[in-house]
Amino acid sequence: MATGHLTRDDWGKFLLRVTIGGLLLFHGIHKLQGGADGIEAMLVGKGFPSAVVYGVYVGEVIAPLLMLAGVLVRLAGFFLAGNMVVAIALAHSDDIFALDSHGGWGVELQMLYLLGGIVLMLLGGGRIGFSRKS
Repeated sequence: MATGHLTRDDWGKFLLRVTIGGLLLFHGIHKLQGGADGIEAMLVGKGFPSAVVYGVYVGEVIAPLLMLAGVLVRLAGFFLAGNMVVAIALAHSDDIFALDSHGGWGVELQMLYLLGGIVLMLLGGGRIGFSRKS
């Protein structure tokens, strides 16, 4: 943990990291427990090798853990954003121009994670964490 005076900017980055990383980690844990067979089938159906499915674990388990720890946050944001681009393309492309039953955008959650990853990639993780170069 960084010492010295922490700014609102540091606390804002910390809160963003904990929000995006913490909430996405639940999706990753679900995939660790239940597998990613459906995602693998979609990838293979699009012509990708089945081993590409392990990328989902990088984007939804490793990247969120790095964000929570404040380590390599820019890199974690990059992988999270890439993971969400693939998720939208594979499983949610029909939802891009749709509204859900409550009037929300069909890819609202996916875009929150995608843009959150991009913001963390651009801003870094701040001074609260285990690495000052996050």
